[in-house]
Amino acid sequence: MTESTEQSGENSQRTATRVMLSHPKNLSDWGRDQISSDRYRGYLRRKLDAPMVGDSFETFVDVGCCGDSLDVPFRVEAVEGGERVGDETQIEYTERDETMDGGWRVQSKAGPRGG
Repeated sequence: MTESTEQSGENSQRTATRVMLSHPKNLSDWGRDQISSDRYRGYLRRKLDAPMVGDSFETFVDVGCCGDSLDVPFRVEAVEGGERVGDETQIEYTERDETMDGGWRVQSKAGPRGG
């Protein structure tokens, strides 16, 4: 992967090659599918701009058929290769030892089970 820069006047910042975000360990399979999609990673590339390790933010995932949203709390664990997020920055995920309340009981581990 090549290193790129963005120039604005006298300032020059390198584009990060990789950003590692953590999410709570009990994020549902459906939630994991949503954040793993290309469209969602593209959204995060636009949202993140210049992340710093330790930054925390909560972001909306989707509404879907149940009419309730799932908001996922992320934390920046690593930023490699530069300071700014660009179109080529890889967005990767890891779990952290924390839990969350799912907005979607139907689509979360806390929801009803078929039987």
